[in-house]
Amino acid sequence: MRSHSYDDVLAGPRRKKVPEVPAEPGLVVEDPASGYCGAVVKIEYGNVVLEDAKGRHRVFPLAPAGFLLEGKPVTLVPYRAPAKAPARQISASGSVRVEGLKARVARDSRIWVEGKHDAELVERVWGHDLRVEGVVVEPLDGVDVLADRIAEFGTGPGRRLGVLVDHLVPGSKESRLVEAIRDENVLVTGHPYIDVWEAVRPEAVGIRAWPKIPRGTEWKQGICDALGWGQPFEGWQRVLSGVSSFRDLETPLIGAVERLIDFVTEPTEEG
Repeated sequence: MRSHSYDDVLAGPRRKKVPEVPAEPGLVVEDPASGYCGAVVKIEYGNVVLEDAKGRHRVFPLAPAGFLLEGKPVTLVPYRAPAKAPARQISASGSVRVEGLKARVARDSRIWVEGKHDAELVERVWGHDLRVEGVVVEPLDGVDVLADRIAEFGTGPGRRLGVLVDHLVPGSKESRLVEAIRDENVLVTGHPYIDVWEAVRPEAVGIRAWPKIPRGTEWKQGICDALGWGQPFEGWQRVLSGVSSFRDLETPLIGAVERLIDFVTEPTEEG
């Protein structure tokens, strides 16, 4: 029986394996036969294109141990760029979109808005965020009933209300109603615009500015008459279709909604 050492002697010295190196663009190698040294430009048809210091190109076959890298033989192999991480998707509100989202079970806390149009606009821009947080938006059908609705709702540390009010400016009817609310579990914010339509940037709906409507004229109908938009339900479809993200809204509305979402999702001692 032959010993392993005897077999090794008969087999002769083992050759070192020549390492394989990906031919990444910019890698500098040398062709030992010609002495040509250059950076990898690309690989095509089983050859590698090298570029020397003067910008001249030469083509060499991808032969085993065919190049020197830092003076040592290597075998160039095709380079495969690492897979890029998928770009982060951004929601209409500017937040990072959660892929494969399953809506969270609704919280006891709520966000109330004055009417259907307010609710649809908030959903258009913040709908993704609201589903992530499990927040339901409900229309009040007017701020006049706010105090009664709060009493019916029954607030508490884990049962908060955020309320979005139109035309919340000093001296307005809305501001007087809001000032009467005294509940630490209720946050009322708003914007200065007569209606939520006006909180949409004019350029988003293809106009230079929102028309000034005389007092005594129903505002939405006056807007539609001035712009030739037909009836208010037709005008609203124009407005809503012009909104694709928070960039189409005026800053006061954006800030008001963001504060409400933060308020109703803020951790409490009981929740």
